Amino acid sequence: MAYPKLTMRKIREVLRLYFESGFNHREIARALGASPTTVGQYVRRMQRAGLSYPLPTTLSDDELEALLYPPPPRVEGQRPEPDWPTVRRELSRKGVTLDLLWNEYKAEHPDGYAYTWFCTHYNRWASALPLTLRQTHAPGEKLFVDYSGDRIAIIDAQTGEIRDAELFVAVLGASNYTYAEATWTQQLPDWIGSHVRTFEFIGGCTEIVVPDNLKSGVHKPSFYDPIVNRTYGAMASHYSVAVIPARSKKPRDKAKVEQGVLLVQRWILARLRKQRFFSLAEANRAIAALLVSLNDKAFKKLPGSRRTAFEELERAALKPLPAHPYQYADWKVARVGIDYHIELVGHYYSVPHRFAREQVDVRYTTATVEVFRRGTRIAAHAKSDRRGAHTTLTEHMPANHQAITGWDPQRLRNWAATIGPHTDAVIQHLLGGRQHPQQAYRTRLGVLRLAKDYGNQRLEAACSRAIDLKAPSYRFIDSTLKNGLDQQPSPVAVQPDLPLAHANVRGPDYYH
Repeated sequence: MAYPKLTMRKIREVLRLYFESGFNHREIARALGASPTTVGQYVRRMQRAGLSYPLPTTLSDDELEALLYPPPPRVEGQRPEPDWPTVRRELSRKGVTLDLLWNEYKAEHPDGYAYTWFCTHYNRWASALPLTLRQTHAPGEKLFVDYSGDRIAIIDAQTGEIRDAELFVAVLGASNYTYAEATWTQQLPDWIGSHVRTFEFIGGCTEIVVPDNLKSGVHKPSFYDPIVNRTYGAMASHYSVAVIPARSKKPRDKAKVEQGVLLVQRWILARLRKQRFFSLAEANRAIAALLVSLNDKAFKKLPGSRRTAFEELERAALKPLPAHPYQYADWKVARVGIDYHIELVGHYYSVPHRFAREQVDVRYTTATVEVFRRGTRIAAHAKSDRRGAHTTLTEHMPANHQAITGWDPQRLRNWAATIGPHTDAVIQHLLGGRQHPQQAYRTRLGVLRLAKDYGNQRLEAACSRAIDLKAPSYRFIDSTLKNGLDQQPSPVAVQPDLPLAHANVRGPDYYH
């Protein structure tokens, strides 16, 4: 039987949330965009493999995959039971019937139960469900986060232009303790930064963060992650929290934050509607002052306030903050070139040469660049903003580079010398333009191979023209040959004679 497979990174996250954080299969499934059945399969596979958590730090993704996917044993007479929560969820879809779901079940499990048994046991399971589920939140369990639909106006002091800032709101589930701040956008850097400042505000971490289906947090299907944005997932891992997005069109999943947003709109935005702010920091200072009074405001039907409930119930239940706050980072997929470099924002960074032509993940911050292959870091560099330049570590280069490319600097110079001195001069110039000569092999080979199409004599003339015009590059030489400019006289900059006998010309004697 073929089991649905997740990426090894997500399998590790399944095991972390199950063994370290204690979440059940459905909670983990919602956090990672998988089915509860899939989550249960990986937990059972780990147990059958004889592994314990935490996993050994030396266990690579390849080794873990081999342990989780041994040849399946053949068990006679065992009938798999359907996943009833999944059946119930699928029945809510238009046109889906028990007969259809039973046929799909039998297609996946030919030795499964008959239709009558399937219907009888489903009805028995469904009859035990409560009519409604009143949500109760344990102290330190959940933090609900969202943006207010209403914004706050910020005036540019220089131009007078008015720009609307977003309002981020976070509410703790048990105490309703509330945090709010203004950010310029709802984009990922602001979204992550607001979470980091929220954790600092409450002085700890909850078990779960419940966002709405905001694009910055819950991504559409992609290479990195079909549900939770990878950067958002990395932030959650840093704070040891699980991200369980609210279900679409299920208002009870996010009732806490919706009430918190409404309260912030009435208690903060309404009070600030007549004030003028000239910077984001100024607006956040005003919001912070009103947050104090909002959290100190007495409950109407319960004793105490949000602050007293937080201090008495929730503060002690929070997990401690990590030693350092999360540093925002972006991710991208890159392909290692034949010169064992990856490109990031116009700059080139080396990786060990054995990974040439392979696909890797790149994590980059404002200061660092890290390259990962199948979850293992293979290179790290300081980030550079020099476009077109290379950052190359000597240890990443092969001991004998000719084994990869078949070329070395001396061979290229010997070839250039057979064409002519100007071609040789251009190749020498290109050889000296990079820290490691191998970084420009393709450019130099491109220049030399132009002789195949145009002949040695024309290439030599084009190189001479490139030197005269101080443009010894492949692009210039190729263009010169394509347009036949190498067959024209080389331009010489001649200073024309000026009519110095003129009333408006001072002449050289003026400066003595």
